[in-house]
Amino acid sequence: MPVKRKVRAKSQTILGLLLACVVGMPTLALPLVAQSGNGQNSAQPATNPPAQNIPDAPSAVQPPPPVPAFPKNQQPETKPAPNQDSSAQPQANQQQSDQGKTAPPLMPPVETVPAGTFPRNQIDSGSSNELYKIPVSVNLVLVPVMVKDSSGRRVDGLLPRDFAVFENNKPQKLTFFSSDPIALSVAIVIDIGMPDVTVQKINQTYSALAGALSPYDEAALYTFSSTVSQVADFTGNSDKLTAALNGLKLVRGGNGPPVLTGPMAAGPPTVNGAPVGGPTIQPVNTPEREDHVLNDAILRAALDLSKRERTRRKVILVISNGRELGSKASYRDVLRVLETRDIQVKAVVVDTGSLPLFRQVDKIHLPHKEGSDVPFVRGQGYSDILPKYSYATGGGDVLHELSRNAIEDAYAQITSETRNQYTLGYAPKPTAGSSAYRSIEVRVDYKHLKISAKDGYYPR
Repeated sequence: MPVKRKVRAKSQTILGLLLACVVGMPTLALPLVAQSGNGQNSAQPATNPPAQNIPDAPSAVQPPPPVPAFPKNQQPETKPAPNQDSSAQPQANQQQSDQGKTAPPLMPPVETVPAGTFPRNQIDSGSSNELYKIPVSVNLVLVPVMVKDSSGRRVDGLLPRDFAVFENNKPQKLTFFSSDPIALSVAIVIDIGMPDVTVQKINQTYSALAGALSPYDEAALYTFSSTVSQVADFTGNSDKLTAALNGLKLVRGGNGPPVLTGPMAAGPPTVNGAPVGGPTIQPVNTPEREDHVLNDAILRAALDLSKRERTRRKVILVISNGRELGSKASYRDVLRVLETRDIQVKAVVVDTGSLPLFRQVDKIHLPHKEGSDVPFVRGQGYSDILPKYSYATGGGDVLHELSRNAIEDAYAQITSETRNQYTLGYAPKPTAGSSAYRSIEVRVDYKHLKISAKDGYYPR
């Protein structure tokens, strides 16, 4: 019966599929048996359907086959489905590939704030006291102070409460105090117009002069006689400074001051008013004038020092006999520049300026040149002018030395004392005459102590 045969054939096909699923074997295409019109079975080739990428059924006996690995440059292309945005497909693939990985921390937003302020979300106002603050004021007045005992030794270890500062006789509140060493900017001014024997003695002390400076200091070199010259600009390199000083050893000094009085100024010996062995010759007591521009040299050094950093202590170290003659700048004008720019003058007085008799000239009442506060001797210029500069600018006593060893010791003493001065600072109250001179007085609450500080200043 044809109907029974068809049913049997279909049953066999279904049974084969069930067996394949249970055993895990791939499904075999079973040929369908067709009945011919005369009742005989004839095998007809089955038409193969198009291949489909259908995965095999899972097996309970064998593990699933591994997923084939593709090279990075041969990844299979994945076409987006219809009505799907192609730009969203890579993002979905990236999200799938990033699953199981730790997400990187998110960067906080960068906020730009004006200079001198802080972001509100980073610094709390309640913790501002923990920050280290340095008060800076444009009106801050700095006063270097040197304190010595009755024996001339430096006194260390004083505290802010030991000092009292008065400006125009009014007490000031200290807002800055320091006893730490400070780097120096030194302008070395050497007098080459002195007698040659003195100049050659100074030449032998140049190694000690360079050695008196620390590695943190800087120095420039100037010379003067009738004119002022800068030999070397400011440098912290000790080799360059030593080379410049060694070059000065070839410089020769003068023949000394002219003899205008005494027996050597009367000419050759005479008998009854007539010279021995020749006609009468009247001595000429008007030698050619030789300028000695000490004021101009200090002014040139002060103007160059004013361009250096304010964090350094500015000093002019003068090596001279203290004679001044023929400068274009007056003492008062130079002193105003020094007091306006916080520059100290230190001096090593040599030659005739170091003699005890010459040092007493400054205490004798001598006529003053107009516009000056220092004694003036016609034909010889000012007397020892260096103590005037030193006392007014806070440098203290000048050192009068004759021997080579004493001169070398003076270099080390000056640089050490200047570097280790106390530094007092206060903010003065504004006054109507802001450009007027203001006097300064520093006191220490101990007896028998000597204080060296500047007399005052001119506000800038």
